[in-house]
Amino acid sequence: MAVKRAHYEELLAEYSNSLAAIGLLKRYRPYLELLPSMRRPGESLITIPLPVIKLRNGVSLPSQSGIYGTTSKTLCLPCDIAILMCDPEWKIKMGIEIFIFIHRPEEDFSNLLGRWRQTQVLLSRGYEWEMPLRYRHILSEGADTLYPLFVLFEETPERIKRGLRGAFLPFVTQMLNSSAEEAVEPSASEVLWGDQEARASD
Repeated sequence: MAVKRAHYEELLAEYSNSLAAIGLLKRYRPYLELLPSMRRPGESLITIPLPVIKLRNGVSLPSQSGIYGTTSKTLCLPCDIAILMCDPEWKIKMGIEIFIFIHRPEEDFSNLLGRWRQTQVLLSRGYEWEMPLRYRHILSEGADTLYPLFVLFEETPERIKRGLRGAFLPFVTQMLNSSAEEAVEPSASEVLWGDQEARASD
């Protein structure tokens, strides 16, 4: 069965909820460990579906005097959900951001990977987040560290999974049948990360 638009929309809606996003991070332990507080996980992250940023050095435009200057530019990132870490005690945004890329219908490896590359390029400049209304009081400066996580389906072509393994990019696999138990396929980077932890504990 091919990945359908409804499957993508279902996961986009599901992981837009912060508690569901925590459930997603539980399926990739290295990212779960980035949460500022395991005792208060619901207050430790902000989810932004189809996120919007403002580039501080966006576009060069001439002024009335003919001198060029930079102006900010607002745009939508090509990821599906941004997860921003937040200190639950001080209510401030921290320097870690996770970007979720859900496999879209008819999207091949180059398109999926390209969305992450475009995100990296856009965020390589200074930027600010367009925060959800309830979080407008939180400082929205860009992060120090960007982490991608790809959400695939069992029906996702094997070449996409193989490509992500080759690029050492983490992914989890979601079953389309919601009544069935979710399957998790660790990526090559997760295996390597686990090996490093095991060696460190020896």
